[in-house]
Amino acid sequence: MAKGVANGVAGGAANGICTVAIYARVSTDDKGQNPENQLLQLRAWCKRMGYPLVREYVEHENGGKSAECRKQLAVMFTGAARREFDLLLVWSLDRFSREGMAATVAHLQRLASHGVAFRSFTEEHLSTENELVRNILLATLSSLAKLEREKISQRTKAGLERARAKGKVLGRPKFSDGDRDTLREALNTGDSWHKVSKMTKIPYSTVKKHARVLGYEPKRREPQRRNQNNRHG
Repeated sequence: MAKGVANGVAGGAANGICTVAIYARVSTDDKGQNPENQLLQLRAWCKRMGYPLVREYVEHENGGKSAECRKQLAVMFTGAARREFDLLLVWSLDRFSREGMAATVAHLQRLASHGVAFRSFTEEHLSTENELVRNILLATLSSLAKLEREKISQRTKAGLERARAKGKVLGRPKFSDGDRDTLREALNTGDSWHKVSKMTKIPYSTVKKHARVLGYEPKRREPQRRNQNNRHG
């Protein structure tokens, strides 16, 4: 198990116990790109720093996909949870994730929760090896993520307002008088609410809600009669 991260990777390196994992990614959309271009320099950095390289995670996938959709990223997080390495080294932040600021911050916080530091090779300021720097960096990125979410929310609201201004009806359609008559007619057959839902194509939750308002009770299941042939004695 890797050690020496609690006080930062620098402290671990001083004791000769800093272990590194590399995460390299090229998108399937990036024609002609080879992850070896990243790996060569990342390996050289580890050798220059004297850090043992214990694992390489190489991904051929779009960076906008979540960890669940990127197999190597998911495997990397499993390794981080097991403390198989002290530091995750990447070529750049966008090689690590292009999911948006909020998701990227969540990934960095997830690594930090496992005691694993993060370093971007081409962006020296994006490093969480020092605990103080890590806290400041994550706080700053979290603030940027919050601003990003607010901008997305504002754009969504503006889009909804434009749609309403054009006369578009948003949300679920209202339960009309015609729908109520259709439901009442189906309920009068005595069928179960589930069957009524399938027959009328009205969602079960809507059937349940309006059936009670109309004074109907759910059809209770009849207790199964014991088979006379199975009785003993």
